[in-house]
Amino acid sequence: MNYLEKIKKLESFNRTSIDLTATLRQFHSTYKEAIESNGLKIEDFEPVFDQFLNLIEIQLKDPYSFESFHEALRTPIDYYQFGIDFITPLIILEDSKVLNLNIVDEIEQHLKNGENVILLANHQIEPDPQAISILLEKTHPKLAEEMIFVAGHRVTTDPLSVPFSLGRNLLCIYSKKHISTPPEKTLEKQQHNQRTMMRMKEILMMGGKCIYVAPSGGRDRLNSEGVIEVSKFDPQSIEMFSLMAKQSKKPTHFYPLALSTYNLLPPPHSIEKNLGEERHAKCAPVYLMFNHEIDMEQFPGSMGLDKKEKREKRAEYIWNIVLNDYQNFPK
Repeated sequence: MNYLEKIKKLESFNRTSIDLTATLRQFHSTYKEAIESNGLKIEDFEPVFDQFLNLIEIQLKDPYSFESFHEALRTPIDYYQFGIDFITPLIILEDSKVLNLNIVDEIEQHLKNGENVILLANHQIEPDPQAISILLEKTHPKLAEEMIFVAGHRVTTDPLSVPFSLGRNLLCIYSKKHISTPPEKTLEKQQHNQRTMMRMKEILMMGGKCIYVAPSGGRDRLNSEGVIEVSKFDPQSIEMFSLMAKQSKKPTHFYPLALSTYNLLPPPHSIEKNLGEERHAKCAPVYLMFNHEIDMEQFPGSMGLDKKEKREKRAEYIWNIVLNDYQNFPK
């Protein structure tokens, strides 16, 4: 059975409103073009796309229910490796870079000491976790595999996203942008988020954990002039993570992380309420830049402010670090 027949077969299991046939045909076509533009042979990577279709079928037949904290599934299917194998051929590895690896060494030492690290980062594409791991796996393989990601509901409910999400350690939340849609689900979603925060506190109390969070609550997108904008950080989100860290009673270190992955799988220009967004794969280099640890209490401009002003100033300060680092990536 060829991939077109497989895609057609998936529609018979499809209980979602997503037009799987059109979306997957488009995705396969752009994936093929991207791989070939990277100087690779599509026949070498058809098996991983075929595996992708098989994993979507599994999800359609029996949708996976994510708990507040999801641990990566490595057996009987190694979903972590699947995600790495699927995204790697899209990346121009020889042009990709991790900047400030000495800071990554510092982060790993904190983790070895049983202390926690929280990365405050921008977010650009659904498979950001895979892109981060691919860039770190040669120098820091343990961190690449064990990092925990704060994930929104889209990547745990869309059948095209779930195969990638199953291979990652996730703290599953509803972002502020989606928590009131639909209104009758608001309370249920708030209660889910409260359970997730309690689970995160337990995880931090264990120590030795690295958590990636995007305080913007969503992906960076193009502005009206066609330029990628690094989304502003939410002061309340950063404050919540700061409070959880304090309550854990374990030393917790906060680091800014800038990443550039947008071109691999650009998000829609606007935020979509419903599942089933189009996917256009591209071939591109990706970049990560880690910056120095942040003092969450004493930072430039923090003196003489009330609590609300201080939270807002801190979010702006951290966002500016990430923005400046992002602007230094090759264009």
